[in-house]
Amino acid sequence: MPTRDRHTTDAEPRSAFFGRRVGKTLRGQQQDAIARLLPERRFALEDSGDPAALFAHRPNEIRLEIGFGGGEHLIAHAARRPEAGFIGVEPFLNGMARMLVDLDQAGLRNVRVIDVDAALVLARLPAGSLAGVDLFYPDPWPKRRHWKRRFVNPDNLGLIARALAPGAEFRFASDVPHYVGWTLAQVRRHGAFRWSARTAADWIEPYPHWSGTRYEQKARAEGRTPTYLTFVRR
Repeated sequence: MPTRDRHTTDAEPRSAFFGRRVGKTLRGQQQDAIARLLPERRFALEDSGDPAALFAHRPNEIRLEIGFGGGEHLIAHAARRPEAGFIGVEPFLNGMARMLVDLDQAGLRNVRVIDVDAALVLARLPAGSLAGVDLFYPDPWPKRRHWKRRFVNPDNLGLIARALAPGAEFRFASDVPHYVGWTLAQVRRHGAFRWSARTAADWIEPYPHWSGTRYEQKARAEGRTPTYLTFVRR
């Protein structure tokens, strides 16, 4: 287990989730997914002390996706890596329902989910327990007075740094240039990560085996260019 340094924290945060938890009324398959599938797939914060024990198999590594939306990337990633364990965090109930339907149809057993603020999950996981953290297309909170609500902030970066093993990756994607610049500045100031980009093309090249998301397809159709950042835990 890595030792603590000035870039990590043991303090457990209070929930600071901003945004909607429920959209349109759930019906049919999605309503059934919340009633039947979520209890099967959900894990409690109290069970996060040994994340590998959350899975029927003993995964060789654990990866976390924050705000998985409709779950397109999470499902594709888990299908490609059946030996790994995946934790998906999504407080928005409609996205959770949609993902659970697709996850059930895919027959994957290496994904567990939770519908709370991701900061609470990161604080409970053992230090150095994660092989990767993904944050794709988070809410940019474009108004200046709302920037403090952005998930990328010093406190959350500390929680991510604490949960990641040395050499593990924190990946961030966004189609909002200001949030990209904000993230680069916040990560550089924090100091626990090294930005892995070597050329300008690294900004715009999708990740290896990238499946994309529904939101990304919409962004491209509307003329917005995604940026892909990868940071390595020092």
